[in-house]
Amino acid sequence: MRVLALETSTEYCSVALWQDGAVVERCELAGQKHSEMLIAMVNDLLQATGYKLHAMDGIAFGMGPGSFTGVRIACGVTQGLAFGANLPVAGVCTLEALAEASGKPRVIAALDARMGEIYHAAYEKHDGDWTTVSQPCLCKPQDAPSVPGDGWFGAGSGFAMHSRILSERHAGQLQGVDGAAVPQAAAIAVLGAAQFMRGHGMDAAEALPLYLRDKVAFKTSEREQQTCARANS
Repeated sequence: MRVLALETSTEYCSVALWQDGAVVERCELAGQKHSEMLIAMVNDLLQATGYKLHAMDGIAFGMGPGSFTGVRIACGVTQGLAFGANLPVAGVCTLEALAEASGKPRVIAALDARMGEIYHAAYEKHDGDWTTVSQPCLCKPQDAPSVPGDGWFGAGSGFAMHSRILSERHAGQLQGVDGAAVPQAAAIAVLGAAQFMRGHGMDAAEALPLYLRDKVAFKTSEREQQTCARANS
């Protein structure tokens, strides 16, 4: 089985090709240039590995949560490629991708969501498969859902931005933290391949983003009202 994977939910842009357990990845710091870089990176990866898009068995993508624009880019490009090559797709939660890449069996994943909030979830691995202990959510770091027991590993930019608060929130439970960890296509490929092997591939039209914030864009007047409310609180 061969799976192409795309991930653009943070400032990094990455693509990967999974083939029977082996992964080849390309990752670059994109800033705001994901839309300019992604297709070129896909073409470079396919050329380097000697495969055509039609030789893939499916396309996996980071469906979020993450940057509103970045997640939409991954979804849109996945849809276009999958429609053109008549391939199924698999959406992978970026928080679960953080858990997979960590190499740890118990992971609290937290991505900075800006506006003083984080995207948060917790996972445990059993017999090679991830079990969701705490569902992905958007919350203030001080309100992060509790998790049972200890031996947890913290992964993601949420721990870099809100280190003290999250350390206090999960006091005595963390055995280590990697605040520099970002979702990348290699982990998306591994998790996507598992979905395809279980027969969970979807139609290209279902390559949709996972948004945890009800409203992802605000008018200027609304942002000003929020700023005033925070100043007066």
